[in-house]
Amino acid sequence: MAKNASTQDDIDDSAAPLIEHLAELRSRIIWAVVAFIVAMVLCYTVWKPIYNFLTQPICSALEVRGQNCQLQIIKLQEGFFTAINISFFGGFVLAFPVIGYQLWRFVAPGLYRSEKAAFLPFLVASPVMFLIGAAFAYYVILPMAYTFFLSFQQAPVVATADEVTTTGNVAGIAFQGSMQEYLNLTIKFLLAFGLSFQLPVALTLMGKAGLVSAHSLASVRRYAVVGILILAAVATPPDVISQIVLFTVVYALYEISIQLVRRIERKREQQEQEADV
Repeated sequence: MAKNASTQDDIDDSAAPLIEHLAELRSRIIWAVVAFIVAMVLCYTVWKPIYNFLTQPICSALEVRGQNCQLQIIKLQEGFFTAINISFFGGFVLAFPVIGYQLWRFVAPGLYRSEKAAFLPFLVASPVMFLIGAAFAYYVILPMAYTFFLSFQQAPVVATADEVTTTGNVAGIAFQGSMQEYLNLTIKFLLAFGLSFQLPVALTLMGKAGLVSAHSLASVRRYAVVGILILAAVATPPDVISQIVLFTVVYALYEISIQLVRRIERKREQQEQEADV
């Protein structure tokens, strides 16, 4: 009886030969690919509503300026490839839970029971944080970015003969954006911010595995600040407001990660003390 109790935390029986592990991997990959293809086809059937949703930030910025919201098809095949890009992006988002589940089913047999219980919350938190990051980009960053970009427009001015000083005609600058170029830029923003919000999940998981400590994260804080500044400069348009917002959010996530890792360390120390007693 004691022997059975002591083996409850042992690795699950997985004495299968290599060929069986490869067959299991192939099966999981097939299920993940099928889920992605099905989700992509579903998104293709409704790509126009998704397109309308993704174009709301630019349409709102144009509406403030009294301009019509219309993107151009520069190349003949541009509309089709835009629909394909939307399908790929939407298919990945919809299929991500299935892909994550298949990954979990493949990895779980090689984990201890305690490791399973520790890893599962991170598997759930990852897509949630990605959605929060993408929503932050959509509702906060994109409106500021597109307002900044549209500020470089200029209404045409024609000098009249009645003017004392004639400067000649002034060329207007109007936005006539490419449909595919706009969607590519928007999707890049969503992906960049969604991945940036994975920082607490990644650092906390590394702290759970003992790869990093709260002290080490705090000791390299100055280097983290430089790295976050570079990220803010690269991932956002060249306006100070959006860069400051991204820096503030990511740095706050870094500080939250330190506190989460410290909490994990305290809990681990408490468990070790209880085990010694």
